Amino acid sequence: MPLRRRLALMSAAAVGLAILLAAIVCYWVVRGQLLGQVDSQLQEQAGLVNQLHCNNGGYLPTPPASAGGGAPIWQVAGSNGTIMCGSGLPSDSRVQSVAGGNGSAFFSDVAVGGTAFRELTVPVTVFDRFGGSEPAALQLARPLGPVNHVLAHLRLILLLLCLGGTALAAALGRLAARRVLSPLAEVAQTAEHISETEDLSSRIQVHADDEVGQLATRFNAMIERLQSSRSELDDSVRAQRQLIADASHELRTPITSLRTNIEVLMAGDRLSERDRRRLLEDVLEQSEELSALIGDLIELGRGDLPIESADDVRLDRIVADSVARASRDFPGVTFRASLEPVIVDGVPERLSRAANNLLDNAAHHSPPGETVEVAVDEDGLCVRDHGSGVDESDLPYVFDRFYRGANSRGRQGSGLGLAIVRQVAVQHGGSASAANAPDGGAVFRIRLRTEPAVAETEAPALS
Repeated sequence: MPLRRRLALMSAAAVGLAILLAAIVCYWVVRGQLLGQVDSQLQEQAGLVNQLHCNNGGYLPTPPASAGGGAPIWQVAGSNGTIMCGSGLPSDSRVQSVAGGNGSAFFSDVAVGGTAFRELTVPVTVFDRFGGSEPAALQLARPLGPVNHVLAHLRLILLLLCLGGTALAAALGRLAARRVLSPLAEVAQTAEHISETEDLSSRIQVHADDEVGQLATRFNAMIERLQSSRSELDDSVRAQRQLIADASHELRTPITSLRTNIEVLMAGDRLSERDRRRLLEDVLEQSEELSALIGDLIELGRGDLPIESADDVRLDRIVADSVARASRDFPGVTFRASLEPVIVDGVPERLSRAANNLLDNAAHHSPPGETVEVAVDEDGLCVRDHGSGVDESDLPYVFDRFYRGANSRGRQGSGLGLAIVRQVAVQHGGSASAANAPDGGAVFRIRLRTEPAVAETEAPALS
């Protein structure tokens, strides 16, 4: 059964039950009021009768017509069941008990000739013609026809009210359910549309800030995140495909050259010792170039993975180790470092690789005897060389994979070093930038979120 119909039936049942309970209460209240009026009239007449003479039918005092008049049927019954005065009412053991002085007054409903009456039985004293007296029971009865007629009309009205109220509640509940559930239907239609077309650009219009509106808002947020995740996944897949295509292209050249040199070496006796040695040196250089390229590719592939276990890392110490390594590898270049103690939340190996690549890049572009300036501060890492700088047309692309600028095409390298630098910076929530210094040379900076390191104190010597 559809949810809309279930809600309509539930609302109709709830309203119908409420109306039914209200009708029952109303019916019994009105019935009690009507019977109370009849009982009051009977009690008022019974209050006028304390002593009764049963001579020729006797005389029964009655209230005035404005108070309802006397009871149309009455009789006096003795303790042995004999009827002393009046007639037409049944006499049972309860009446005889009241007549004998062993019972109290009571009301009852009786039927006389197929007509319903309300009867009041009270004790009285009856005097005969000789002045004698004896206890008896006076029975006063008033017809319930008018009361039952009113109650019958009331029952019909209340029944129609219950049926009409339930039907109206069902109709209004269906309309309300349609209005309330229309956003849910829109959610279902949007989900079905996305399932059929895989179009994540569809959104649900939020009509109100209620539970259904909040559901629509959360659904839109979920679709937004799903679309963003899918876009990131598509970008990642495209980047991987581009990396594979670029790597295949870049690997083809050293592999072809290496294969050619090996084939020449296999020629055997036709090569002189000098040529053979030169070819072996070329093979060694090409294998080293190939190993460096494969290492860079592995680093790029590993860098696409999210950082799962980051630690508080002293960036100044990592850069100090990288400066020491670069000084050994490039003895003709002077490295001048200014390292402030700062902490970065990251992976030491990846940060070290990025620092090494920046220092190697600066050393390769520095003339012999020049200085490479290295600085670590609250903004991150900055490396400046005093070489020829970067061509202005190459600045937007220096961090792209396999890109080699005009000043780098004659040097050995894979074109992946700066791409690794940018990747590491982005993974750590930062950025990488390149610019030319006003007085010559290039400035490369990795901006990272840092915190000042707490000064370390030496442990006191033990006495």
